Amino acid sequence: MRSLILAIQFLTRLPTPQLPDFNKDELPNTAPWFPVVGGVVGAFIGASMIIASKIDPWLGALTGVIMWIWITGALHLDGLADLADALGAAHRDSQRFLQVMRDPHVGTFGVVSLIAVIASKLILFYIWISHDLAYWIALPLVCAWSRLGAIAWSAWLPSLHSGMGETFTWHTSKTFIIVSAIVLFGLSLWLSPVLLIAPLVLGIWWMFLKHRVGGMTGDCLGAGIEFAETLTLALASCLQYFIHLMI
Repeated sequence: MRSLILAIQFLTRLPTPQLPDFNKDELPNTAPWFPVVGGVVGAFIGASMIIASKIDPWLGALTGVIMWIWITGALHLDGLADLADALGAAHRDSQRFLQVMRDPHVGTFGVVSLIAVIASKLILFYIWISHDLAYWIALPLVCAWSRLGAIAWSAWLPSLHSGMGETFTWHTSKTFIIVSAIVLFGLSLWLSPVLLIAPLVLGIWWMFLKHRVGGMTGDCLGAGIEFAETLTLALASCLQYFIHLMI
């Protein structure tokens, strides 16, 4: 239970019991809980959307976005902004890339990326609500997939520098990652088959990091979670639309 509490504390702003004698060396042990915590995050977002959408679908979508930002503490958005700034300013200079990545200030590329992702999720949430799609089932799975992706990317990519995210150059075995992916695949097949697109999305981000960035950092993992959540919801929406046309 200690590692689960630490995982919740690291990935969310949910209240948890205080743990005595905390040691940062314990953090890598929390990795197996990441998909579970992702499911909890998605459940909170979905529940808030259900309540607010009783008044209006747009209010439900907006509430979902606000809950999503609050419950994660904008942790992954910060990584997205840092990565966007680094990619925009580095011009394929690896040293410049890492230098910009460590800069605490947010530049134009970072601001644009934040606006794009937040606006995209707002619209996608509205689509799922207004078309009466089972977002209360889909969102926990989407969030679980994306956080499993963070573990997988760190396991199959080299670390570019030492930082908070890189302390998770994870103790989790690749066998565990594969088994977890099989479990999530089965749950997706049973509860929301359109989310079977998620492993492809995770693979796209892995290829991007491998061929464009050359490895991973904590910011790359956070940005990947945002990318995976947004693209998975978008592709699932398109699949739902085409399935509806065929029916």
